Amino acid sequence: MSKNKILKTGFLLLFLTLLGITIGCSSGDDNEIQTVELTVNGTVLFDDGDDFIGDVDGDFTGNGGSAVKTFFWENSLITAEYNADITASSNGLFKMEVKDANGNLVLNKSLRGGVEPDSFSGVTTSGTPGTWSVTITLSSFNGDGSFSLSEGD
Repeated sequence: MSKNKILKTGFLLLFLTLLGITIGCSSGDDNEIQTVELTVNGTVLFDDGDDFIGDVDGDFTGNGGSAVKTFFWENSLITAEYNADITASSNGLFKMEVKDANGNLVLNKSLRGGVEPDSFSGVTTSGTPGTWSVTITLSSFNGDGSFSLSEGD
């Protein structure tokens, strides 16, 4: 085989290999990284343990990702008013769990994407005033929504 023919064959093999890699790795929905983001009072929660005083306003978005985030909230009363709403979701789960200053569960509610109801609100059961923990769970969540907490009656 001549040197010229070997080079042409080598370049052809290289071209076909690169073409196959490019086609196999094309950008599309199959390669999208699944994420969720949770924001409380304008702060994106990356780690657990952030503290908040006063009313809590949260937003969340996701494209199929999952996360569990816990933050702390000062509540000087024995109850809290709560609200949550999924504004656009086709699947996944949003869950809100609130514990009082003694670690007793005062709220455990969830919403599933694609089914009714798509919101909940009310007043927690009575608990001990002080530092309450709030755990937000998003599982395979696809969509967005919001939640709020404020001191109860």
